[in-house]
Amino acid sequence: MRIGYKLAAEAFGPNELVRQAVRAEEAGFDFVEISDHFHPWLDNQGHSPFAWTVLGAIAAKTERIELATGVTCPILRYHPAIIAQAAATLAIMSDDRFTLGVGSGERLNEHVVGREFPPARIRQRMLREALEIIRLLWSGGYQSYDGDFLTVSEARVFDLPETLPPIAVAGGGPDAARIAAELGDGLFATEPKPELVDSYRAAGGAGPRYAEVGMAWAPDEETAAKAVLDTTRWAVTGWKVMSELPNPVNFAAATTTVRLEDILDNFACGPDPARYLEAAKQYTDAGFDHLVMQNAGPDPDGFLDFYRRELDKPLRALTPRA
Repeated sequence: MRIGYKLAAEAFGPNELVRQAVRAEEAGFDFVEISDHFHPWLDNQGHSPFAWTVLGAIAAKTERIELATGVTCPILRYHPAIIAQAAATLAIMSDDRFTLGVGSGERLNEHVVGREFPPARIRQRMLREALEIIRLLWSGGYQSYDGDFLTVSEARVFDLPETLPPIAVAGGGPDAARIAAELGDGLFATEPKPELVDSYRAAGGAGPRYAEVGMAWAPDEETAAKAVLDTTRWAVTGWKVMSELPNPVNFAAATTTVRLEDILDNFACGPDPARYLEAAKQYTDAGFDHLVMQNAGPDPDGFLDFYRRELDKPLRALTPRA
């Protein structure tokens, strides 16, 4: 079992994210995972720095902890050739501590370059082409690629690491899980669905299975839940909403009816370690073996201390479903 810490780039500025990553290494986390957004989910989150710059600084300021994007969309806002180059560079700078997490993206971030945000079935086909391009460029030499959606013309990534970074592919359904098995090295998910792991394994996937676990630490449950309601209520809307709305104002409008009870149903809140272990066990019971602690509470340092004191050993004792 490996445990990660979510760096919420929508909620903190770049220097604070680097500081939290250093503290996460000190607290005993195995890896940090950063969201790669252009916009925050809600305006009152107030941030959205460039994730790749932050990751480079983290690589320079840490020694052991692994790094991951959670996740990058290499089909619209970024061309996959750029991501192939960025990931290769970061792997070198981090001494092979980087995992490239990729997915088909959200309109919130991808529409900003003025391109059409296609339906999910098209985005999945684009993601397959993007992964083929990244793998092709990582094979070395000058390469060209002519797909239905994406093209590369005589491109070469000159700085390649001796060990290529693994790729974890985000999957909300069986089609994406199959892509993860065929073209990725791992699976990434945000819901405790055993059918995702089953689809991934049935398609030949044998790599790590990443999942984000929603939680919020505070000295009391109500304070924690109110913090989630204020900044992170978008998380209870589900992927079909989260992938389609274009701007923070739309997420604010879509979540006006979210109640404190809804937050408590979806997040482990407060000071009781048992609540956090119960939430994490949903994911290990589904077959996930890399758990990302996604703390939406008001005090990140308090959470990191709580993790080291109360959660590290019990979480590592959980056994993923075989």
